[in-house]
Amino acid sequence: MAEQSKKKKTQIAILGWGSLIWDVRPEFDNYHDEWLPDGPVLPLEFSRISESRKGALTLVIDPQNGAPCTSAYALSTRSNPDDAIADLRCREGTIMRRIGFYFRDGSRRCEPPVPDTIAPWADAKGYDVVVWTGLPSNFRDEADKAFSVAEAISHLQALTAEGKGIAAAYVWGAPDLVQTPLRTVLQIAPWFPAPAIPDDAAEADAEPPTAPPA
Repeated sequence: MAEQSKKKKTQIAILGWGSLIWDVRPEFDNYHDEWLPDGPVLPLEFSRISESRKGALTLVIDPQNGAPCTSAYALSTRSNPDDAIADLRCREGTIMRRIGFYFRDGSRRCEPPVPDTIAPWADAKGYDVVVWTGLPSNFRDEADKAFSVAEAISHLQALTAEGKGIAAAYVWGAPDLVQTPLRTVLQIAPWFPAPAIPDDAAEADAEPPTAPPA
């Protein structure tokens, strides 16, 4: 009797470092496992001006200005890499050429540059495909100035009250793994406080009252 060989499921890792982790979107989150804190080290900085977030600065891979940060990752539940890539593209609301991917067998290449740390990380973990958001920094194009911590602060201070609130929620919501020069300055700035915790969330976190003695 001929032995039937089972094809091993393709292991697909999705990298995250910003809102992918904390901004819940069921249409994306239903197709990946939990986020794990030992992804590859990537050069990250809040150096992309987001139109959809009212001018807030979002985290991107930035080889020029980024600080080395350990990223997070989650395993996709998809078996077809094209589905995992499409999931991330739809979640980010971007075009396909802005999605980075690495195939360990070398069968496909993406348009965004592949950071040097991804291939050895995938090899060590045994993952077949790695997928990430390949949006670049656009600070110079949008602000007409080279990115720096000082220029980034000036940009944030010029936002509307709504824009500042969205920017603060994004920076404070980033995982602790991500520590960049801009975040370090912003989180001690009195004009950039952490968003208030809603009353119901605060009550849920509080310890239950102690029952009076009988």
